[in-house]
Amino acid sequence: MALMTGQEYIESLRKLKTRVYMFGELVENWVDHPIIRPSINSICMTYDLAQDPQYEDLMTATSIFTGEKINRFNHLHQSTDDLVKKVKMQRLLGQKTASCFQRCVGMDSFNAVFSTTYEIDEAHGTNYHENFRKFLQFVQDNDLVVDGAMTDPKGDRGVAPHAQKDPDMFVHVVEQRKDGIVVRGAKVHQTGSINSHWHLMMPTQAMREDDKDYAVSFACPSDAEGVYMVYGRQSCDTRKMEEGCIDVGNPKFGGQEALVVLDNVFIPNEYIFMNGEYEFSGMMVERFAGYHRQSYGGCKVGVGDVLIGAAALAAEYNGVEKASHIKDKLIEMTHLNETLFSCGIACSCEGCPTKAGNYQINLLLANVCKQNVTRFPYEIVRLAEDIAGGLMVTMPADSDFKSATVAGRNGETIGEICNKYFAAHEVATEDRQKIMRFLENICLGAAAVGYRTESMHGAGSPQAQRIMISRQGNIQGKKQLAKDIIGIE
Repeated sequence: MALMTGQEYIESLRKLKTRVYMFGELVENWVDHPIIRPSINSICMTYDLAQDPQYEDLMTATSIFTGEKINRFNHLHQSTDDLVKKVKMQRLLGQKTASCFQRCVGMDSFNAVFSTTYEIDEAHGTNYHENFRKFLQFVQDNDLVVDGAMTDPKGDRGVAPHAQKDPDMFVHVVEQRKDGIVVRGAKVHQTGSINSHWHLMMPTQAMREDDKDYAVSFACPSDAEGVYMVYGRQSCDTRKMEEGCIDVGNPKFGGQEALVVLDNVFIPNEYIFMNGEYEFSGMMVERFAGYHRQSYGGCKVGVGDVLIGAAALAAEYNGVEKASHIKDKLIEMTHLNETLFSCGIACSCEGCPTKAGNYQINLLLANVCKQNVTRFPYEIVRLAEDIAGGLMVTMPADSDFKSATVAGRNGETIGEICNKYFAAHEVATEDRQKIMRFLENICLGAAAVGYRTESMHGAGSPQAQRIMISRQGNIQGKKQLAKDIIGIE
C-alpha cells in the first residue's frame, strides 16, 4: 500500500481492539480520549511530513526488500548518510511537535534485531533472521507503527531474572509448543505503546544460561489476546480534559508511556526472533541501546530548539530581550543544544556496516551523546526558567482570565483584573499566558516526561552509558600510545 496520511493512521487505530486502562477503568474510546489524543497527534506528524515533498528526503527511504518508498521510521539504515538523515529527521519532528513523537524505539529495535538475528542464525542454524525480514516487510508494506519494547520491571535488581521471587518481573517463556511459545511478564515505561499497531519485544539485559527462558524476542499485535496496557500519568495531564484551555501548554501534541502486560500471550513461530539463545541477548541490548542513544541527539535537540525560541519570546514579552545577561543565557542554551546535535551527527558519521548489511552507529560516540543528554537539557531548562521568571508557575488559571465574576470596587471582573495585572511589554496578555504555560509544559509538565526526565532515564540511566563508555573507551590502547611515545617497553 502507499504511505498512509496522518488521518489514515488515526482510522487504522480505530480498527484495533487494544485494551487500555486509565485511572483504574477501561477506556472504551482511547483514540479520542483528550489525554491520549495529543500523543496520537504527534505520531500523525511522522505520517504527514512523509507526504510533504519538502521533507521527502528526510522522512522517506527506499525499502531494501521491495524497492518501494517507505517511511524512514520503518527503514534499515544502509549507509552513514542514512544514519545522519535519521538524526536530522528526529530534530525536524521535535521542532514540529515540541514533544516525543514515539516512533524512534521501533526504528531502533528494527535495526538491532535485524543484525542480531543474522548472527544468531549464523551460530545456531536457526531461522530468526528470515522470520524478521518477513515481519519487517509486512510492517513496511502496511506503513505500520511498531513499539520497540525492552525495559522489564526487574523486581529486585540485585537478583538475576531466574532467581526473582516473582518470575514475571522479566518477560519469559512459560510454555514451548510446536507452533510457537507462550510468554508472560510486562514491559514498563513503554513510549507510544498504546498508539502502535504491533510490539517488538526484546530482552532487557545480558542473560546467562540459567536465564535462557528470559532470552526471548518476538513480535505481537498490540491487541493480541492477553495483552493490555495501563496508561502512565504525567504532570498536569488532566488539564487536557479542559477543552480549549491555555493551561494545557502545548495545545496539540504530547508524548505517552504505559505499562504493557503480557498475560500468557501465544506467539506463533513466524514472529519469534530469539528463543533461549542467551549469549546473544547482550548483543541485542547493546545494539538497540546504541541506536536509541543516537536518537537523543536528534529528538531532544528539536524540542530544545522550540524551548530556546519560547524562552526568547518570554524575554521579549517581559521587555528584557536586550539585557546582556538574557542574550548570554540564550547563547549558552544554543551552545548546549548544538553540542548534543553534534554528538548525534558524529556517532552517525562514524558508523559501520554489520554482518547483516545494515549500518550501526559508533557505539562509543552514541553513549557519549546520551551521557551529555542526561545533563545538558537540565541546564537548558534551568536557563529557560530563569529567563521566564516565576510567573511560569504562579499564574492564575485560564478560567480566571475569562471570568465574568465581579470583584473590583469599580465593577471590574476577575478576568479584567487578571488581564490588567499580567499585561506586559506591547503584547496581548493572552499571548503572554500562552508562552508561560508552554514553557511550564516543556520544563515541568507533561512534555517534561519526553524532554527533561526522559533525557535522564530514556535509553538507559547515566550509569548504563558510563559502563559502555568504559568498555568502548580502549584505555589499554591509550596507555600504549603513551608508552610508545616515551619509550616504555
